[in-house]
Amino acid sequence: MPAPEQTTPVQEGTYHSYVGHAIPWFLRLLWIIFWCYAAWYVVTGVLPALDAELLTPP
Repeated sequence: MPAPEQTTPVQEGTYHSYVGHAIPWFLRLLWIIFWCYAAWYVVTGVLPALDAELLTPP
């Protein structure tokens, strides 16, 4: 098996591209709406129910 060819860092990085894909604005808006709803649900639904369950377990 032949030894691998030695290359410089500049030659090695010639074909590497680290550019990511931008997330569309409507998907960002969808995530913001989701997290706002999740926070609202926890505050209005989960915490009162959790408090009632902890004080008077079934």
